[in-house]
Amino acid sequence: MFAVQIGRWKVLATALSALLVGLTLPTVAATPASATTNAYDTTYYKNAIGKTGPSLKSSLHTIIGSQTKISYDAVWNALKVTDQDPNNSGNVILLYSGTSRSKALSGGDVGDWNREHVWAQSHGSFGTSAGPGTDLHHLRPADVQVNSIRGNKDFDNGGSTVSGAPGSYTDSNSFEPRDADKGDVARMILYMAVRYEGDDAWADLEPNDSVSNGSVPYHGRLSVLKQWNEQDPPSAFEERRNNVIHSTYQGNRNPFIDHPEWVEAIW
Repeated sequence: MFAVQIGRWKVLATALSALLVGLTLPTVAATPASATTNAYDTTYYKNAIGKTGPSLKSSLHTIIGSQTKISYDAVWNALKVTDQDPNNSGNVILLYSGTSRSKALSGGDVGDWNREHVWAQSHGSFGTSAGPGTDLHHLRPADVQVNSIRGNKDFDNGGSTVSGAPGSYTDSNSFEPRDADKGDVARMILYMAVRYEGDDAWADLEPNDSVSNGSVPYHGRLSVLKQWNEQDPPSAFEERRNNVIHSTYQGNRNPFIDHPEWVEAIW
């Protein structure tokens, strides 16, 4: 009888051990995000592949710095192409709200959409001059009133509901976009930080963990932007937008749409 009991305990112990292994393995496999492959890896990104940290950032800066600049007036028509509603060619999809709105309603009145600088113009004082002020990789159509509510605030979680943008929130010094736009915002901000390094006529733009950056060339909150990049992977809409900007307008790409894991590799 005693031997039988020992045998039963051995069976139970083996089963319990297997169960514990099964429970712990997914946790190990889930971190960090795995590397992706892209059609441009052997051409456009060939000098960046395999690098990490400052070396990767420097290589990407050189790659995406080759860019055709457009005027601020030209941005109006460009956004009608880059942000076209895939289900209605007469409309654009608005950032922060996801609303589909007529391309004809571009302007400054209530009910219109205008040009939102995701990296706020005042964070580096670049205005609307050709360069960071007209870079389509961070310019998106947005509802006029929602754009005004966002203003030049840094990005962070929390706040009160934004009228006209369900799922978005704001407080005195930060703005939280709806879940479907969180990754887009993160990748646009971090693109700007790699593209503009202070070696041309513009300020060295960098992310930080502050939500009170004002007019200095920084944008936050980096820790939250990194989370958003993980939580909201690039969508088909975002990928199409990247391709159109590259092939039709600027000739450069947002590397964090092609390789979202590079966010963690650099920061």
